[in-house]
Amino acid sequence: MTETIGIIGAGNIGSQLARKAVELGYDVVISNSRGPESLAELVRELGPRARAATPAEAAGAADFAVVTIPLKAYRTVPAAPLDGKVVIDTVNYYWERDGHIEALDRGEATTSGLLQEHLSGAKVAKGFNHIAAAQITTDGTPAGTEDRRALATASDFPEAAALVTRLYDEFGFDTVNIGPLSESWRVERDRPAYVARQNKQELQANLAKAPRTI
Repeated sequence: MTETIGIIGAGNIGSQLARKAVELGYDVVISNSRGPESLAELVRELGPRARAATPAEAAGAADFAVVTIPLKAYRTVPAAPLDGKVVIDTVNYYWERDGHIEALDRGEATTSGLLQEHLSGAKVAKGFNHIAAAQITTDGTPAGTEDRRALATASDFPEAAALVTRLYDEFGFDTVNIGPLSESWRVERDRPAYVARQNKQELQANLAKAPRTI
């Protein structure tokens, strides 16, 4: 049975994930804050496997979901339709856009942890936050390729990390599992692993040397 990915956020990352997902045979329900009609051109490009919807509709239709919105809007993500589902969090903290969040500035929280608190019934996993959007559809290579690019994930739920690992492989990337969401700061903005092109060994090294605060 074809899986449906609900994408909440249709910016650079969300639209690129949608393009690759339909290429791989997934159905996509994509949404943004401006309404389904604003996504008509993107949906025409994506073809019959994609449709536009509201965030609540995308969440409800999803077998699993991707949240890819500005961090300052994370509390707008509809929680009830995502209960029990894996939610891949691509969100990054840009204080210049989002305003300062003291718990993040002090190294006491993570962006994914904040989303998990909001989506208390969901299974949040970090993913696709530390790769330039355009490279999501261009940098993937088959499993076993020498120097294959690697991406990291983190989750408090093994099944969520396993889903991201599967999706990374389908998109053409190796995976490094950081562990729980409390460790996901290692791949947040301005750390050594952030948007660097790195293989699995290089990613592991960059994660290990990441500073807790920046």
